[in-house]
Amino acid sequence: MKFFVLFAILLLSPVLLAQQPLTVEQVAPGIYLHFGVHEVPDRHNHGAIANIGFIVGDDCVAVVDTGGNPQQGLALKSAIRATTDKPVCYVINTHVHPDHIYGNAAFKDGKVHFIGHHKLARAMAVRGEYYIDKAADQLDVALTADNLVPPDMPVKKHMVINLGNRELVLTAHPTAHTDNDLTVYDKNTDTMWLSDLLFIGHLPVIDGSLKGWLAELERLEKHQYAHVIPGHGPFVTDWPAAMQPHKRYLTTLLTEIREMIRQGKFLEEAVATVGRSESRNWQLFDQFHRKNVTTAFAELEWEED
Repeated sequence: MKFFVLFAILLLSPVLLAQQPLTVEQVAPGIYLHFGVHEVPDRHNHGAIANIGFIVGDDCVAVVDTGGNPQQGLALKSAIRATTDKPVCYVINTHVHPDHIYGNAAFKDGKVHFIGHHKLARAMAVRGEYYIDKAADQLDVALTADNLVPPDMPVKKHMVINLGNRELVLTAHPTAHTDNDLTVYDKNTDTMWLSDLLFIGHLPVIDGSLKGWLAELERLEKHQYAHVIPGHGPFVTDWPAAMQPHKRYLTTLLTEIREMIRQGKFLEEAVATVGRSESRNWQLFDQFHRKNVTTAFAELEWEED
């Protein structure tokens, strides 16, 4: 009996589970995606909620975001090994949020280059202590400073990397979802990996600038892409139609908050009333909308007339 109990415990070990490949789907030739879930990061999902994946070239592999905990990073690494014998040469972090970077250490071997927005390292340093302190309590994840791997190849504006007959164009965006958003464009398949610059189904979360985010969406909307990968939500083949709900939500916040400020209303009333028409259109609305209004109100309160 003791043997079977011990065997069951070992079977359920997170470390052992992490060695099992993460489920990935080839959404375009050579582009593999693990789809996240529309949930608040917690002790049940351990922060593994975002879309993450990798792109395979003739010579090597680029990982795009590594997951919401160290074990998911290991599982992603296993998925790559199960898919291709090409080595990982780059890890690209699209921004600082935990669900995208906590798996970084799984790929740190002295040979892999880490790429991110030129403001990402600072964001990691500023938030690092808080992230580490809260990981155990909020996510049931043991985290250390070693898990927060900053980029050794920062992107100021644009950077082109070649995986072997496969060029990726990396773009550092002005403040939008965060102040360190990076996108990845694959020329071979005309695929734009927007990460959290685009939310589908999951309510968009503002951690940067409402006006900046809308400006970036308007710029992106002018381009045609065969495929777009959001940070949360399904694979997109109808761009830019797929981003209109996201744009509408942010525009609603902008319009209604500006009107309340013009009328001399205060934050408390804005939080209670702004954007309520959108509540049925989004998952996790109650969890994130009030924070969005608070963040946007603080930004718009001080804009010039």
